[in-house]
Amino acid sequence: MLFHPMDFLIFIALGISIWAQFRVKGTFHKWAEVPTRTGLTGAETARKILDENGLHHVPVEVVPGMLSDHYDPTNKVVRLSEPVYYGRSIASISVAAHEVGHAIQHQQSYGALVLRHKLVPVANIASGIAPFLFIGGLLLSQLSLIGLGIIFFSAAVLFQLVTLPVEFNASSRARELMISQGILYNDEEHGVKKVLNAAALTYVAAALISLFELIKFVMIFVQGNEEE
Repeated sequence: MLFHPMDFLIFIALGISIWAQFRVKGTFHKWAEVPTRTGLTGAETARKILDENGLHHVPVEVVPGMLSDHYDPTNKVVRLSEPVYYGRSIASISVAAHEVGHAIQHQQSYGALVLRHKLVPVANIASGIAPFLFIGGLLLSQLSLIGLGIIFFSAAVLFQLVTLPVEFNASSRARELMISQGILYNDEEHGVKKVLNAAALTYVAAALISLFELIKFVMIFVQGNEEE
């Protein structure tokens, strides 16, 4: 079968993913032009929130690249891209506070984050093996290979789904902490939401693509069993 009915939904989700990537960059650039009223940089924002939450031991480092910001749970380090680290804009403090949100999740052993960390090695292996099992199963007409691929790929999809509450929770924490600590004024919250929601959409699109792909191969597997 060259075209499966689920491919239509997969193409739509792929289109959303591409659009989301352009949107997150465009939104960041737009709000990178809007200075914060406090004048704090992304690095200063991250440091302030970390210290206020007892995370004095977590350093804030600058890394090269655009939107390469992340929290490293292994080394317990918040890493910010240069535009975020040095920037004094709504976009900069939004991204910085979001990454600190992950550090606080780690500190508090937030359930979804703990589960995601445990799924990382499994998901990495599963996402690498599953495509070969699917291709082999389709080419050789072996449902057993497709079934095995579904089992492996399910782990990768679970990782994508668990990522959603982790990201949304980190963004929610970021907004609340910035307001409570006087980093963000109420009239600036609109811009922060725009930046963080644009970033969240990329995770939603990725999860949809994976979920639709999984459903597609489950349907192929079920249909194949019914035809035997």
